Amino acid sequence: MSGLPEVAALALSGRALITGIFGDPVEHSLSPAMHNAAYAALGADRVYVPFHVLPDQLTSAVRAITALGILGVNITVPHKERAARLIARLSREAELLGAVNCIVNRSSSLYGDNTDARGLELALRELKVTIGGRRVVIIIGAGGGAAAAVLACKRLGARRIVIANRTRRRASALARRFAKPRIEVRGLDALLDRALLGNAALIINATSAGLSAGGFPALDYSSTPADCVFYDLLYARAPGAFLKPALELNRTTADGALMLLHQGVLAFELFNRLTAPADVMRKALFERLGRALG
Repeated sequence: MSGLPEVAALALSGRALITGIFGDPVEHSLSPAMHNAAYAALGADRVYVPFHVLPDQLTSAVRAITALGILGVNITVPHKERAARLIARLSREAELLGAVNCIVNRSSSLYGDNTDARGLELALRELKVTIGGRRVVIIIGAGGGAAAAVLACKRLGARRIVIANRTRRRASALARRFAKPRIEVRGLDALLDRALLGNAALIINATSAGLSAGGFPALDYSSTPADCVFYDLLYARAPGAFLKPALELNRTTADGALMLLHQGVLAFELFNRLTAPADVMRKALFERLGRALG
């Protein structure tokens, strides 16, 4: 199902309202499929449009939201952190994460929020991931995705969180944003620490490693417990370099599709002030990924 039939099915009028997503690149995004399926199901005179916004165009694009009467936009890479600096009014969560993934237009006043941590928390709850007690959560990376992962895991009761990152300085800066629990900072050597891995309840990849030909950093998968869960914030039709070895060892794995779904439902309700048809959005997303609903 291509984008053109989706838009046509909405039967847009001259009064149609617009939502969308700013990114560079943005052609790969599955958010339009989810949101436009929701509008079609609701019979709403609205459309969700992908906007390819280059970094030097971001300020102008944000200003255009009010000028064009756009209800709201999602913000994706590489704009999340810079967009937060362009918005005067931010949610507490966006302030803590230092990034926005949603800009909402309320009577020509812009409001920035971040639904990534809530989306990941809901995804992990749906997967019934248990991370409380003395076991460790290992988060690979120190960017915006890692920040959202830390917040989500704190809310799920994690008592020990380790950030493993190539650059310790950046990981330390991230760890200092959060008061409790104390977050340990390690280099990528942590991914070969058998004692640490042997106590892991959850390992989250919050990097883009594995997308390139270089592959994923060395990780001793065999040292993890049989019930360790591997979660990749990236999503694709097939498991990537982070998840493949875990699957071979029969570990529980999941990618960022569920996070995308849940943060998208939250964003839909922020933009439209309507209850999102979550099942419709799930179906549209999973169809694009070639997956069964489960």
